[in-house]
Amino acid sequence: MTSRTSLVSTLPSFPWDSLASARALAERHPDGIVDLSVGTPVDETPRVAQEALAAASDAHGYPTVAGTGELREAIVDFCRAHRGAPRALEVSGVLPTIGSKELVAHLPFQLGIGAEEAVAFPHIAYPTYDLGARLAGSRPVPLDVRALAREGEGALGSDVCLDSVRLLWLNTPSNPTGAVLSVEEMRALLAWARERDIIVASDECYAPLTWDVEEAPSILDERVNDGDLTGVLCAYSLSKQSNLAGYRAAFVAGDPALVGELLAVRKHSGLMMPGPIQKAMTAALGDEASASRQRETYRARREILAPALEAFGGRIEHAEAGLYLWTTFGESSNASIECLAELGILAAPGTFYGEAGARHVRISLTATDERIASAAERLRAAR
Repeated sequence: MTSRTSLVSTLPSFPWDSLASARALAERHPDGIVDLSVGTPVDETPRVAQEALAAASDAHGYPTVAGTGELREAIVDFCRAHRGAPRALEVSGVLPTIGSKELVAHLPFQLGIGAEEAVAFPHIAYPTYDLGARLAGSRPVPLDVRALAREGEGALGSDVCLDSVRLLWLNTPSNPTGAVLSVEEMRALLAWARERDIIVASDECYAPLTWDVEEAPSILDERVNDGDLTGVLCAYSLSKQSNLAGYRAAFVAGDPALVGELLAVRKHSGLMMPGPIQKAMTAALGDEASASRQRETYRARREILAPALEAFGGRIEHAEAGLYLWTTFGESSNASIECLAELGILAAPGTFYGEAGARHVRISLTATDERIASAAERLRAAR
C-alpha cells in the first residue's frame, strides 16, 4: 500500500510557534510582557458594528456567498470613495470574504493556477502569499516589486525566473515594512503584468493608516488602471481600520469576470460570511468617524514608540504607513528578538517575512496605550 503524503508535511512550520522561548523570556519581566509580535487589534469594536451585529442575531437561514445586495452596494460605495475605483466597478465586481487571510491563502487555487504555473509576490512579505502558492501546487516567486516597477526585469537578477507567472501579488502599504507603492509604480507593474496576461492582486488592508505619505494608492484607482479593471483584484479588510479582526470581515473587488470565477468556486465550497457579520460589515463600511479615530490612536502610539526604539539604537526603515515599525539594530533578527525579550518586549523576527528580513524585526503598534508607554520607558531606560 502506498503511503499517503499529508498536505501539512509539504508546508513550512507556522512561524509564530518559534517564538515560544522568546515569549517565555519576555513574560519573566517584572512589569509583564509587552506583546508587539502580532498585529491583532486591542481597541473596542465600533458600537455601530456591535449594534448591527446584535440586531441581526436572529439568523436562522443560510446566508449567501455573494453577500446581501446592501453589503455589496456598501462595498462599491467604499471602493469609489476611498480606493479611487472607477464608475465601472459595480456589485458584480465585489465579493465579501471571511477575512482577507483566507482569500490570500486560497486565491491561486480558486483562480485555477496550478502546478505548471507560478505566483509572484514581494520578497519581503507576509508569509501567506508564499503559502497560497504552495497550497495550489504552484511555484512561489518572491521578487523585489519596486525594482521591477522602476527598472524592469533586468533589476531582479538572473536567479528570479518569471516564466509561467500567472498571478502577481502586491501589498501596499506593506506588511511588514510599511512601504507604499506610488501611482507611477503601480501603473508600471500593471502594464508589465498586462503585457504578459498576469493577474494583479493587491492586498491593501493597511491603506487608511498613512503616516509619512499623503496616500496609499489602490490598484482600483483610475490613475493606475485608466478605468479598466480587467485582470485586477483588490483585497481589503476591516480588521485594522475598524477593529473587526474577530468578525472576519473583508472583501475582494475588481474585474467582474474574475470575481465571478471566485463566486462560483466559493459557492461550491460553502465559503459564506455569516449573515449577522454581513450586517455589521455594512454598518462599519459607512462609519468613517470610528475609522478616523482609530487612525489617530495608532498615530499617537507610533509617536511614542518610534523615538524610543531609535534611542535604543534601532533604525526604522520605510514604515511610511501601516501598523508596524520595520526596525534594524545592525544585527541578526534573532539576536534582536532576544535582546528585546530581555526587556519584556516580544517582536517578530524579520526572517518570518523572507530572507531579505534577516537583520530586521517587525514591531507592532497594536497594544494598549499603557503597554506601548511601558515598552517605550523600558527602551529608554536601557539605552
